[in-house]
Order: sequence, then structure tokens, then C-alpha cells
Amino acid sequence: MTRAGTRLPPVVLAVRGAAAMLAVAGLGHTLWDGVHEPGHALAFGVLITVGELARWGALPGEREPAPLGAAGALAYALLGGSGGAPTTHGVLQVVAVLAAAQLVACVPHVARGSGPAPDQVARRILTVAFAAVCFQPMYNSDRTADWFGEGPYYVLFMLLFLVLTALCDAVLAALLLRSRTVPHGFESMGGTPLPYGPLLHDELRALIGIGSAVCATGVVMALGVAVAGLWALPVLCVPLLLTQVSFRRFVAVRTTYRQTITSLARSTEIAGYTPHGHARRVAVLCTAVGRELGLSGSDLTVLEYAALMHDIGQLSLVDPVPEGATATLPAAEQRRIALLGGAVVRQTGVDTEVAVVVERQADPYREQPLSARIVRAVNAYDDLSGESLIGPLGALEQLRLGTGHDYQPEVVESLARVLARGGLTPVLPG
Repeated sequence: MTRAGTRLPPVVLAVRGAAAMLAVAGLGHTLWDGVHEPGHALAFGVLITVGELARWGALPGEREPAPLGAAGALAYALLGGSGGAPTTHGVLQVVAVLAAAQLVACVPHVARGSGPAPDQVARRILTVAFAAVCFQPMYNSDRTADWFGEGPYYVLFMLLFLVLTALCDAVLAALLLRSRTVPHGFESMGGTPLPYGPLLHDELRALIGIGSAVCATGVVMALGVAVAGLWALPVLCVPLLLTQVSFRRFVAVRTTYRQTITSLARSTEIAGYTPHGHARRVAVLCTAVGRELGLSGSDLTVLEYAALMHDIGQLSLVDPVPEGATATLPAAEQRRIALLGGAVVRQTGVDTEVAVVVERQADPYREQPLSARIVRAVNAYDDLSGESLIGPLGALEQLRLGTGHDYQPEVVESLARVLARGGLTPVLPG
């Protein structure tokens, strides 16, 4: 998310500028020097274009909405031969074919008012250029043949480039995300970006999924074309296309799952037990604090879901808690509501880990898992920072006073850092 009302961060401008200069240099050099092996350039250009057009139907949460295009571009960067004959296309032609295919694929997307994000395009160009720079000069100078031959060592050599390219992409993705994001819900308040470490950890974890399929398919394509020629391309595309279809179904199910949890979380607000926007605010802050403390991946998802549903136990109460502020209740009553909430979550079919966090949110912090500690502290902050109570600064001070028994000091200080980045004003309901 771009910070509203501000210009692009320098890191984003630098990445986009570098990608644009590479694209211009590649296109200019190729137009001036001519296209080497035009049949191969056309075949891979069409493959990348088709892969980019497959962005249609992409769902939110897809880390790689055009895996076929990514695999095709990577294969062309790592292409050393075709049908047993060497190729001579070089680095700049790889960049030129990729840039031209991206431009052609953008036309129908732009015509319907959508298209790939500029950051994604820049990442693709820089990552593929990195792979080509590492591989093409060594291959064209016959060093790979002298050092590795054509056997298993050559495959290991390509896998090494594959790992380096994947790491390059992960580093770029995390860097762009960090420079353009603030904790969700704080966009209008300014603030500094999220910590880089957890973002990079998320990107590296993503490589295990669709990222590994893209990289492996790119290498297999390059090796297949080297042996069988261009006829290998359509055959080798099928597994990745099937993977993309399956992944989109998974993303659709996960999106529906999250929407169901969000709807359940709002039931306490609709029934008048909690203030409007309370569950969303707590989930926003819990996610930011979780990232601050190094949580990522599935742990962060469990934390978010538990934060959304942390007050669902209040639906079992005959008389609502004033303003839904469970942090002001006696410890025994807080535990009773938490256990009721955990029982409700278990009956909904939501992940058991979410129910455990909900039902343990009122325990002494030394007996809690980290996610429950975060939910307890953030919920107390939002409860206490209401206008009719003690306000944001007073809420933080109250949490610090309770670090001996109720709240983990590290969680409270992480919450303070998150709030300092976004300002101490509570996030208003949207």
C-alpha cells in the first residue's frame, strides 16, 4: 500500500528506474544489432505473453499470478542450446524479449482497466536479467562446457543459478514491500515501514510453494529445449498450467474462509456487545505486533484469525459488558468469556490453533503461547484507549504497569513501537 498523498519511496523509484533502463538498453541493442535466433526469440516471447495474459482471473493473495510467464522468461535466460546446437542470444536480447512480451501482454489488460503492478514488472525484469547475466556470459565463453560438461554437474550448475535467482527475487520483493507499506490500518497516519526481516522470511517461505514450481519448470524448459528443441516448450508448460489452476482454487477457498471468519467476528458488533470496528482494530494491531516480534506465515494467519474472533465469547453473556471492554472485568470473568469464545470457535470448524489462542487469551502471560499474549495486550489497549476511559497514552501506561503478571513486557514494548510508527491515536473504525 502506498502512503496516501506522498510520492513514491526512493527504493521503489530506484528499482523501477533500473528495470526501465535495462529494458530500454535491451530493446535498443536488439533493434540495432538484430535478433539472434529469431525463431527462439518469437517462441519464448509468445510463451511469456501467454503467461502474462493468464493474469486474468487472478485472485487477491496470489504471489505469482503469471507463473507460466515467469517460467518462460527464466528458461530463456538459462537457455544455452537448442536441439543440440548452441545459442547466441545473450543477456540484452533476453531482456528485450521479456520487455516486449510484457508490453504486448499489457495492452488487453490496460484496455479493461487492469494490469500488472509496475513493481511486479520491474521485479521480473531485474530477476530475469540477473539470471541471464550470471549464466549467458559463462555459457557463451564455453566455460560451462569446460568446467561441467553436459552431465549431472551441468544440471547442478543451473540449479545453483536457480537458487541465486530465487533469492534475488525474494530480496527485491521484501524490499519493495517494506518501502511501500505501513501496518494495515495506519495508512492515513504516516509512519515508518514494517520490519524487513519478517517480510523477507515470508517471501522465502513462499518459494517453497508456487515459487519452486516456477523455478523448476524454468530449468526443465531450458534443459528440454537444449535436447529436443522448441517442441519441448508446449509439453513442459502443461504441469505448470495445472499447478496454476490448483493454486487459484486454493486461494479462492482461503479467501472464502477468511470472509467467513470476518463475518463471524462482526457478529458481536451487530449484536451490540462490542464497539464498531473493535475486532478489526485488534486484528490490525495484532498482525503488526506479530510481525514486529518475528511471526510470519501460518503463525501470523492464526494470530489474525484469533484476534478477529477474540470477543466472540461475549455472545454467551446475558448482559453486555459496558463498551465491550473485557479488560476492565475481574480476571475470573475474563477467563470465563475466553473459554466460552474458544468453545464457539471450535464449533465453527475454524483451525484448532485459533480456538486455543482465543480460550487462553485471559491466562497469566507466562502460561500463554505468544499469539495469546499479543491478543491479550492489544485487546486491553483498544479497550482502555476509548474516549470514555483513559486514552491511548493512559492505556499504554496501564499495560506497562501490568507487565508483572498480565502482559509480557516484550509484547507491550512491541505494541508501543508499532503505535509510535503510526501515531498513538487509536485506529478509527472504517
